[in-house]
Amino acid sequence: MLQEFISSKIHRATVTDANLNYVGSITIDETLLNASKIKEWQKVDILDINNGERFHTYVIKGEADSGKICLNGAAARKVQPGDKIIIIAYGLYNPDELTNYKPNIVIVDEKNKITSIQ
Repeated sequence: MLQEFISSKIHRATVTDANLNYVGSITIDETLLNASKIKEWQKVDILDINNGERFHTYVIKGEADSGKICLNGAAARKVQPGDKIIIIAYGLYNPDELTNYKPNIVIVDEKNKITSIQ
């Protein structure tokens, strides 16, 4: 039986922009994507620490080292620039894969620069 667990997380990222006039998604700095192992087009959950919103969207790759975290389309209504969010991706694992399981957790500062990877 497969079980769903967190595969990756970007913790306490700061929303840099909210673009209502876009098809939809979250744009994430490519450096953060590589560190977290989150892929472009992957489904993610967004948890807004400031207002309690929780929703799904998908990832678009942003410019590397830009610090960009932009919610696009309808998701732009759920956040404000400056909000702190948690970005979570999940994976399906069989019991054998869980023996030494550990998700990729990327901690960032207020400018979305990596401070640690756990």
